[in-house]
Amino acid sequence: MLASSVSFAIRIALTHDIPVLSALMESAIKELLPPFLSPEQVQASFEIMGIDTQLIADGTYIVAEYEGAIAGCGGWSRRATHFGGDHSPGRDARLLDPETEPVRIRAMYTHPVFVRRGVGRAILRYCERRAIAEGFTSAELVATMGGLPLYRACGYQEGERFEQATSGGIAVPLVRMHKRL
Repeated sequence: MLASSVSFAIRIALTHDIPVLSALMESAIKELLPPFLSPEQVQASFEIMGIDTQLIADGTYIVAEYEGAIAGCGGWSRRATHFGGDHSPGRDARLLDPETEPVRIRAMYTHPVFVRRGVGRAILRYCERRAIAEGFTSAELVATMGGLPLYRACGYQEGERFEQATSGGIAVPLVRMHKRL
């Protein structure tokens, strides 16, 4: 049995991690979103969420490991894209200005086995520290309904609530959140 709070080794994600990260994301979406979304919305979430290899290439995607297993992942980005994976519409690779724009916290996922063990907090703290070191003074993210409790507990304030429609017309609810770093 895993203790309620454990220490995780934090490291930069590497290209060879992609298959494990993709499987982790799939498990997280399938197992953690059903209490918050309809079955159709959970399935539609795969169209608007997923791996963003630009974060890995930029060296801003993080994994948390426990005893050699990847327990979670997430990142921070100097780029304007707010959310989504490589396949998602609306991507914007423009570099942000840390003096005037918030860093983007991106693609946070916890493996279902490690939920409520401190994975998300550990990754979020790391990302915020790196963003501060790069000159950012605020952060912005787009939260799923499942992620709201974590982000609220970590000091993020709710902004705009919106729905992202998929190609099949299914609307997935999301919330833009922000925090002063």
